[in-house]
Amino acid sequence: MSLSTPTRLFFFIWKMVVRSNPQPPNRDIMQNHFELFHLPQRFSIDVKALDGAYHEVQNQVHPDKFASAPEAEKRVAMQWATRANEAYKTLKSPFKRAAYLCQLNGVDLQTESNTAMPAAFLMQQMEWREALDEARAQKDKDALEELESVVRTMRSETIARVGTLLDAGDFIHAAESVRQLMFLEKFAEEVANVFELLPG
Repeated sequence: MSLSTPTRLFFFIWKMVVRSNPQPPNRDIMQNHFELFHLPQRFSIDVKALDGAYHEVQNQVHPDKFASAPEAEKRVAMQWATRANEAYKTLKSPFKRAAYLCQLNGVDLQTESNTAMPAAFLMQQMEWREALDEARAQKDKDALEELESVVRTMRSETIARVGTLLDAGDFIHAAESVRQLMFLEKFAEEVANVFELLPG
């Protein structure tokens, strides 16, 4: 029995994107972001390799290449493009990549239900929030820049700790640090939003 058009397109794109994999394509395997871009499944990744693999996939499924193709092929190409975008954004972000690795290894971060944090971390968060509220009220750019620098430093340290734990296979202990990183990411966004509201 001949293959359907979408299936033929699936095989074609698979050959172009992951041609170094000797195994036949598997739709379940291709749901793995690392597999899609042919990267090792670890936190420490080659960002240039990720960028290159992403652009290769996007080039193969670019709408211009399917402008005159049947609708079935256009749909499959669009699905691959959407799939590649999602995978790229996840692996490009340290927090999302860390959370994804925990998920792949059966560790639920419980971001909604598990908000337990070390006391020192919670105290630090409270102090930062008070400093942010004060800087916002006083439109104090210098105070905001100092706060931003402190948060950036702690974020970098947390990412390094998360990476060490994940690449050592310690996903249980990494999960707590990943949750902390989530808080740091959100707070950094709040600081950036206040910056945008300050008069030029």
